[in-house]
Amino acid sequence: MSDSDTPTTDQPDVTETTVIDTTANPDRLSLEVDIADAGPCRKHVSVTVPREDIDKFFEAATGELLKTASVPGFRPGYAPRKLIERRFRKELVDEVKRNVLLQSLEQLEEEDQLDPINQPDIDIESLDLPEEGAFTYDFEVEVRPSFDLPDYSGFVIERPSDDVSDEDVENYLQQFLEQFAKFEESDAAAEPGDSVRADIAFEHDGRPLRKSPDQRIRLLPTLRFHDAEVAAFDELMKGAKVGDVRETETTVSEEASSLEMRGETVAVKFTVRKVERMVQPELNSAFFEEVGVESLEKLKELIRGTLERQVTYQQRQRVREQVLEKITESADWSLPEDLVRKQVENAMRREILEMQQAGFTRTQIQSRENELRQNAVSTTRQALKEHFVLDKIAETEGIEVAQSEIDWEIQMMAMQQGENVRRLRTRMIRSGMMDNLEAQIRERKAVDVVLEKAQFKDVDSEPVAEPSTVEAIPVAVCGQFNVPTEGGIPQAVDPESAFPGSA
Repeated sequence: MSDSDTPTTDQPDVTETTVIDTTANPDRLSLEVDIADAGPCRKHVSVTVPREDIDKFFEAATGELLKTASVPGFRPGYAPRKLIERRFRKELVDEVKRNVLLQSLEQLEEEDQLDPINQPDIDIESLDLPEEGAFTYDFEVEVRPSFDLPDYSGFVIERPSDDVSDEDVENYLQQFLEQFAKFEESDAAAEPGDSVRADIAFEHDGRPLRKSPDQRIRLLPTLRFHDAEVAAFDELMKGAKVGDVRETETTVSEEASSLEMRGETVAVKFTVRKVERMVQPELNSAFFEEVGVESLEKLKELIRGTLERQVTYQQRQRVREQVLEKITESADWSLPEDLVRKQVENAMRREILEMQQAGFTRTQIQSRENELRQNAVSTTRQALKEHFVLDKIAETEGIEVAQSEIDWEIQMMAMQQGENVRRLRTRMIRSGMMDNLEAQIRERKAVDVVLEKAQFKDVDSEPVAEPSTVEAIPVAVCGQFNVPTEGGIPQAVDPESAFPGSA
């Protein structure tokens, strides 16, 4: 039975039974382990620990307790063993149960009988350690999908060109300067390209959903929320002044976090509080010092380098998509929906981190984040499959990541964000992103191995620095997503549900 087969009976079918030989290492447990398929990427595991091993744990625990236990009428270390066993029975049973579980699970992991994605779901309090006979406990655990890699040495890959033109540099320079722009309040009516400060209110079937006050929104053709979009937003707001109210409708994404609101039509009301004109910074010595360059020419050189990294990122993304598509043509495996949903936030954090490494602006990253959130389930499923495939290629090719490679990536990210390297490193460690960074480098090197073995067909690339037509704001129609950030680094959502392979 493969990982993708779902048992049709109430009890999972046992696929393999293993009795662990401990003659070579007498300290190991003599476990009997039954492993059965329990659905896609999920195993049902039954572990039996013989009485002889349990008695050894009781002997050790009781011996330790004899040295320290305080019993009326006896000095510590002199109380009768039988009295200790009777008086502290519950404490001994709890300690033995924990130790048996810990060692048996560690032994399963060391002997590679399972390839788990995360920790097994075991309710320790509900387990009873018998007074006689063997101890058996069961659990289910999510495991990596099982599939065979096809021969990837002869792939024909379409590769976008890597040209960065002077026009691309000039266009991106304007986007770069916008990050340092200031906003001046204006009495004039709003025009496309201006910004408004507005209160946003969402209603569904005449009932208020939520409000998002005082949002700065630039008048661009598309306004992108986390879970919906407003088309022709610049035309909707054109001519608006302070106090004006503009109304429209939007449709909630089919993959929004709120199940009952998916595909629903929502009324959106914008109440204008201010109209603001963007004033870009002067290109003088003070500005150049702020961004860490000596002159406009040096700034353009830096921008060209950033764009070249973005082109490399886009090439890599195209290659990853094609590699995954070619590999999954012969890989019939699926991922459980609960696994996909648990990994939505972590997959989001990984892509944001990769875009930061490639030097994209915060506006571009926010736009991409909102786009991903509107298709959260399907994009996460794709990202998970991509991860498993590339991780297996990396394992097959013996790919490792050196500390110097991690240090270089952090240094590049710090330079692009105008951040101190040490502070950035500390923040990434605290947020749990260092393991993600190492996993990304490893996967990138796996793509490079495929590239070395592939044949290429050059195709035209998409423009790398076209003027933005999308304004993205961190607002959700169906409720604000709570993904805290610090200095542009998304913080860990759940440290126990780290993206597979990141630990």
